Amino acid sequence: MSERYRPEDLVSFVSRLFQGAGLAEDRARAMADTFVAADLLGFTTHGMQRVPINLDWLDRGETRATGEPRVLRDRPGTFSWDADFLPGPWVVHRAMTEAAARARRNGIAAATLQRCTHVACLAAYLLPLLEDGLVGLMTVSTPDERFISPFGGREAVFSNNPVAFCAPTSDAPLLFDVSMAITAGGQIARAAREGRRLPEACLKTAAGEATDDPDAMSTDPPGTVMPIGGLGHGHKGYALTLLTEVLSQALGGHGRRDAAGEGEANSVYLQVVDPRAFSEWDDYLAEVDHLLDACRQAAPDDPAAPVRVPGESAWRRRGQALAQGLAPYQGVMAAMAPWAERLGVEMPRAV
Repeated sequence: MSERYRPEDLVSFVSRLFQGAGLAEDRARAMADTFVAADLLGFTTHGMQRVPINLDWLDRGETRATGEPRVLRDRPGTFSWDADFLPGPWVVHRAMTEAAARARRNGIAAATLQRCTHVACLAAYLLPLLEDGLVGLMTVSTPDERFISPFGGREAVFSNNPVAFCAPTSDAPLLFDVSMAITAGGQIARAAREGRRLPEACLKTAAGEATDDPDAMSTDPPGTVMPIGGLGHGHKGYALTLLTEVLSQALGGHGRRDAAGEGEANSVYLQVVDPRAFSEWDDYLAEVDHLLDACRQAAPDDPAAPVRVPGESAWRRRGQALAQGLAPYQGVMAAMAPWAERLGVEMPRAV
C-alpha cells in the first residue's frame, strides 16, 4: 500500500517545484491544483505523474514560463486565445475562471484556446464550476498527434480527444471525463511500461487487426487506437471525435493543417452555462435529481452491482482521499524526488 499524504501538502510541494522551475506563484499553484485534483478523482495517468515532464518542458524552454495569452477574438459571451506554449493548466484555469464570470453575467459563455502545453485532466478544471452551481463542458485535442483511426480505416488521423462534463445536483455531481478512443493514451503507455496487456482488444495493428497488445502502437508503421464503439460500432465514436476536433480546432482557426512540430500542445474548447438563465434553480435541481435517481433505481444486470451515475466513484474516491490522505500511484513520488533535490524543495511527509 502506497504512503498517504495530505492533499494540501502535495499541492504545496508541487507548487514549490514549479516555482523553482521558474513559474510565478499563481501559475505554479494552478499547475499544482490541477495535478493533485486529478489524482484525488482517480485520473492518475493525468495527475502528478505528469509533473516531471512539465518540469522538463520548462527546463528546456518548450513551455514559456512568462507572458500572457494573446487575445484573438473577444465578444461578451465568447473569446479565443493563443497560449503560445504557456503552461496549459494555468491557461485553462484562467480561461475557465473568465468563462464562468461571463456565464454568470450572460447565461452562457464559450472559449477556444490554442497552443496550450498539455492540459492534463479535464475534470479537474470543472470542480470550481460545481462549487458555483454552473454546468461545464470541455473538450481537448492535440493537432500534432495521431492515434485514433477513423471507422473503417487503419491509419491514425485523430488524437485521443477527451470530453469532460459536469452538472451540479443536490448531492454528488454528474461528472465525467472520457476519451473518444476506447482507452486513453495514458492507459496504453502505462500498460506498455508495466509489460501487461490491455483489458480488451481496443487497438488495431498496422495491418488493421484488433489487438490488446499496447506495443502495437510502437511498431513501424504504428498501430492505431479504435474510436468508441470499436470494430462493430465505431462509427459513433468516429462521429463524436469529429465533433471534438471541430469544436477545439476549427472554431479557433488552428488545427491539423498548420500544427506540425507542436508536439503535445493542445487545442481546447470550453463552455460554461448558468442554469439560472434558463429556469429556476430549484426546478433545475429537481429535474437533474429525478433523472439521476431514475438511473440509480433501474434494475441492474447484476443485483450485487447497482447502477451508478458517472462521477459517483470519482467523487467518493475524492472524499476519502481528502479525509484520509491521498496515496499517489506507484512510482510517482520517486519520479518527482530528483526534481525536488535539484530545485531544493523538501519532499512532503507521509501522514
